[in-house]
Amino acid sequence: MGQEESKRPERKEPTEQVDRLAHGVIGAAIEVHRVLGPGFLESVYEEAPCAELELRGMAFRRQVPVAVDYKGEYKLDLLVGDALIIELKAVDVVLPIHEAQVLSYLKATRCPLALIINFNVPVLRDGIRRRVLS
Repeated sequence: MGQEESKRPERKEPTEQVDRLAHGVIGAAIEVHRVLGPGFLESVYEEAPCAELELRGMAFRRQVPVAVDYKGEYKLDLLVGDALIIELKAVDVVLPIHEAQVLSYLKATRCPLALIINFNVPVLRDGIRRRVLS
């Protein structure tokens, strides 16, 4: 093992329960994308997955405040089962700042897993990024 590898914090994989939540959310997102496709505003892609999660009986909260120690708070798009952060996007490219935002949410909430779901892609599988709390 090289020096760089030994300095990395150990990533703890989420529990099977959290992985099941993620699987359910991905299924709901695929259904939304199948029906709507790409091209709508991000607000549409927040409403539609919420409706789909409700149809599937999945517990979630929208626009959940996350306290930040410095001057304010931010809001998670969705928090599923109080363990899974969902960041919804409708952008041409998921940027490093989006990734950094989700990693900050993971650290602030201590949730084990986050999904970035970008609906502005031809095939949704290409728009899903999984991030684990390290």
